[in-house]
Amino acid sequence: MDKLACIKVFRHVARLESFTATAIELNTTQGAVSKKIAWLEGDLGFTLFHRNSRKISLTSAGKQYLGFCHELIEKMTLTEQLINKQLSLAVGTLKISAPSAFATKRLAVPIRKFLITNPEVKIDISVDDKHVDLYRDDIDIAIRASYLKDSGLKAKKLLDHDVCYFASPDYLKNNGTPVVPEELSKHTCLTYSLSTTSNVWQINKKKFVVRELVTSDSPEMLVKMAILGCGIAAMPKWMVQESFKMNQLTELFADHQKSSLPMYAVYKNSDYLPYRIRAFVDFIASYFESELAN
Repeated sequence: MDKLACIKVFRHVARLESFTATAIELNTTQGAVSKKIAWLEGDLGFTLFHRNSRKISLTSAGKQYLGFCHELIEKMTLTEQLINKQLSLAVGTLKISAPSAFATKRLAVPIRKFLITNPEVKIDISVDDKHVDLYRDDIDIAIRASYLKDSGLKAKKLLDHDVCYFASPDYLKNNGTPVVPEELSKHTCLTYSLSTTSNVWQINKKKFVVRELVTSDSPEMLVKMAILGCGIAAMPKWMVQESFKMNQLTELFADHQKSSLPMYAVYKNSDYLPYRIRAFVDFIASYFESELAN
């Protein structure tokens, strides 16, 4: 028998002090009410009511248990209301995992705008270039730059990263400027260790095996090493546009067709996601769509 249903009937009986009145109020039979109270007493191992031919009254144990039942139902109701609110309103803490460079250069501004329009949301952002497990690490949304495998997760595309190739003017002065990708074999390269195959670059739909001098899981580190003249690197163009303008770096193979990497917001596949997750995913996708349009 459903214990919670029996507890609710018990509260009615305690208030009305009558099985008959309770049955009328709940639109059921007196026998059904008596059966639920008897089952609850048997489950608890103590008597809830004194019974005689004229009326019923709570035992001392019944009075104590009634206080507990009131508290239980109140807490349960408040919890249900809170959860329903989270499913319909943007409230609570939103846990996000994002790649380091993207988090600082591309994500900070839209997060600020989202918080302005959703003041009851708090952001807990973990900056990590490695893929996290959303369930194990308790992450609501992971921002990932990759072609996604079927993982049982949901994903919404945010944008495409246009990869570019670059080196410092000093490096090119000392080592020569490659005009075509085939000349990469003569140069030292700085590669991203979290790529599926870090020493293979794709240009003009062809793959080129490059000679790695430095490999790192930090995009910022690779850009800095390129600026210092250590070799040729490949990164999303938005990461190094300012360095191009400041003549710290020079773009290579500008007229060649380079690879592009999609960026997704990945989240759990559930019919009962807190609204803050759906709200942020929709907001961030719309933000980058409008950015692209402008």
